[in-house]
Amino acid sequence: MSIEVGSKLQGKVTGITHFGAFVELPDGSTGLVHISEVADNYVKDINEHLKVDDEVTVKVINVEKDGKIGLSIKKAIDRPAPPRGGRPRGNDRPRNDRPKNDRARTENFEQKMARFLKDSEDRLSSLKRHTESKRGGRGARRG
Repeated sequence: MSIEVGSKLQGKVTGITHFGAFVELPDGSTGLVHISEVADNYVKDINEHLKVDDEVTVKVINVEKDGKIGLSIKKAIDRPAPPRGGRPRGNDRPRNDRPKNDRARTENFEQKMARFLKDSEDRLSSLKRHTESKRGGRGARRG
């Protein structure tokens, strides 16, 4: 049985590292599921998702000339196709997906921006005062 890119296979996890999991395929060969190919969300610790001897469905995403096989668990899961034109935007989103309080979110952002600007101005004026006193410019101490 030859391993072809795009084929879905059942495999068994034989080893786990910090960068991914090794999966034994039905023909006896072993491929690697990189940590970024385990789940749709960010995976900090692969041990929270996989254990040695787990049976998993994988999709072959590449086969190198040297025989290394790249696998993906997240691409092996069948999902409905997104609507034509890509993902929904703006008012096309479902009602339950909208933020509950856009005004509160905006005010929060505006408050953060105001605080950032004030802090930046304070730091800049402090830096200017410090620099001018070192150069002997206006406001420098004379002794």
